[in-house]
Amino acid sequence: MKRSFHSLWGRALVLLVLAVPVGWAGAAAPPAESKAQRFTLANGMTLIVKPDRRAPTVAHMLWVRVGAMDEVDGTSGVAHALEHMMFKGTPDMKPGEFSRQVAALGGRENAFTSRDATAYHQQVPASRLEAMMQLEADRFARNQWADDEFVREIEVIKEERRQRTEESPRARMFEALNAMVFQASPYRRPVVGWMSDLEAMTPQDVRDFYQRWYTPSNAAVVIAGDVDALQVHAMAERIYGRIPARAVPPRKPREEPAQAGPRRLDYRAAADQALVALSFKVPRWSGGEDAASQDALALTVLSAVLDGYSGARLERSLVQGTGRGGKRIADSASASYGLMGRGPQLFMLVAVPAQGVSANTAAAALRTEVTRIAREGISEAELQRVKTQWMAGEIYKLDSVFNQAQELGSYWVQGMDVDTGERLMSRLRQVSAAQVQAVAQRYFSDEQLSTAVLVPDPSRREAAPPATPRPALSRH
Repeated sequence: MKRSFHSLWGRALVLLVLAVPVGWAGAAAPPAESKAQRFTLANGMTLIVKPDRRAPTVAHMLWVRVGAMDEVDGTSGVAHALEHMMFKGTPDMKPGEFSRQVAALGGRENAFTSRDATAYHQQVPASRLEAMMQLEADRFARNQWADDEFVREIEVIKEERRQRTEESPRARMFEALNAMVFQASPYRRPVVGWMSDLEAMTPQDVRDFYQRWYTPSNAAVVIAGDVDALQVHAMAERIYGRIPARAVPPRKPREEPAQAGPRRLDYRAAADQALVALSFKVPRWSGGEDAASQDALALTVLSAVLDGYSGARLERSLVQGTGRGGKRIADSASASYGLMGRGPQLFMLVAVPAQGVSANTAAAALRTEVTRIAREGISEAELQRVKTQWMAGEIYKLDSVFNQAQELGSYWVQGMDVDTGERLMSRLRQVSAAQVQAVAQRYFSDEQLSTAVLVPDPSRREAAPPATPRPALSRH
């Protein structure tokens, strides 16, 4: 699966701008002429170019606005399966040849699938960009493979599910929580797919998904690095622009119904420690000036105040035991918020109870920290620390052309403009302490709460099965 982003790219964006120490003095900001530019090719494909002349390298990404949320019941995991099969050839290229040719160009490559999108990325010397474009355009337009290639690869995908989900009690619990939180939204399905769907999947299921969604007007090429935007535009028009245009199929709305009270899941498994996760339905950021988007920005700050830096509130109060109760509650505690996505977003609070502490006590402690902010607010010092780290993070991310390309592609998936990153940071800096207190008061009632508790149950420990060869997980 390369890297399967289980709708965490929004959290990754927030973590990227929060993870840099205060006062870090990274590379200087690029000049104004390196602003990102967006073009539309003759066939409807989007091209986004972000010049960065500091090193003779370039990140090349192909984004397709299709992910697990576009699947239908019975074929969960097909978007991710197609990502694997995109490395299996074209009429002129044998399975695995794509990766070999990228390596021959002096590059490295990978791909990932999320709920919202599928992305293929490479980093190559700037002088080899045209050759890289030709390789990617060929497989986007002419992906082709034999049935026996799929039969082998689906076993790799099933093994991936076993190792990353089924053999991890925590992963299984979060999967079950997700399916409980969302009832109508396609976000309820795992990106990798349910095992029964993988076992029933056919080569034609994957080919049909490819034919339906891999069309130029549903894709974007994002280039960041040592390039000239107009030259890249001409190159892309010549290489990608000749792919025949097709209409993007209509997408039916699948809105999540309003939750009308708390939900709870006790997930019993052969785990060593308990774990508690509290999930609240909250608004997402749409990029606009509406009230929901303003609340989304404040929720981002709230998440950072709780768990955005070393020694933040959750760590101090629950893990270090320096809160008002003076008792160590958890071995770890975290807060996360997706911020944006094509589907509904969640604010999550998670804790691993310390020895002798019940899951209910840990859950109550998590909620207490939010309640305290709702009652007392946050200090200006906390607010400024978060904003200072965001500014440092804005500098930090410029050191990676891949990070720049990934951010631009992520915004495109959401239907946003190339200046979204700048606008987002500007608006986050304007969030006040009063707004953070207001969202803490508004969104954390039982009405929108779903709780999952991982309950250690030794009786569910199974005897180790006889050792048999298992498919090796590969990058593709």
